[in-house]
Amino acid sequence: MRKVNFASGEFYHIYNRGVDGRDIFIDQTGFIRFIKSINEFNDLEPVGSIYENSFTKSKKKKRLVNIVCYALNPNHFHFILEQLEDRGIEKFMHRLGTGYTMFFNKRHKRSGSLFQGTFKAIHVENNEYLLHLSIYVNLNDKIHQLGGLASKLSQTSFNSYVGKLNPKLDKILGDISIIKDQFKNAKEYKKFAEEILPDIIERKQLLKELETLMIEEE
Repeated sequence: MRKVNFASGEFYHIYNRGVDGRDIFIDQTGFIRFIKSINEFNDLEPVGSIYENSFTKSKKKKRLVNIVCYALNPNHFHFILEQLEDRGIEKFMHRLGTGYTMFFNKRHKRSGSLFQGTFKAIHVENNEYLLHLSIYVNLNDKIHQLGGLASKLSQTSFNSYVGKLNPKLDKILGDISIIKDQFKNAKEYKKFAEEILPDIIERKQLLKELETLMIEEE
């Protein structure tokens, strides 16, 4: 049972992997659907069918969570989320996990769980932890590339932090000023990230609490 009590206005590292280490993204179609699901399910109001919603005019959402960072890899994902509404993280993650599993199972003619149990969560208790965690998540693909696990389906929010915008992906993010405003510009954040990345790769002790609970990724 998860021991974290979610509170609005607080930040959390949220992550999960495919059951038995299986890939949750097999091709671009699934990857794109997951990205669309992230955006659609982050809504206080009931969502209904993503397919049916694609034919209706988009409305202004009242978001359940603020997505600060994300990393999507073939067999697992990471988010840094700020809860905006009561039980916002639980509602968002339940919708995302259930909706994408139904899509994946139907498309690949399978049944059963896709994710390894309930999503994992760690409370981000201070600013230093938040800054280092943002690098871990934003450069998560680089960490896996150096470990020989590179994939074209890996995607993180790093480019949004350093000014290389992608309209299809940037809409996933919410307010990221909690991190960006601590640096003079995008160049400074990029420099900070590149300076501490080797330490994160060599010694995951920089995130000791994360290391004790994190998913096996190799």
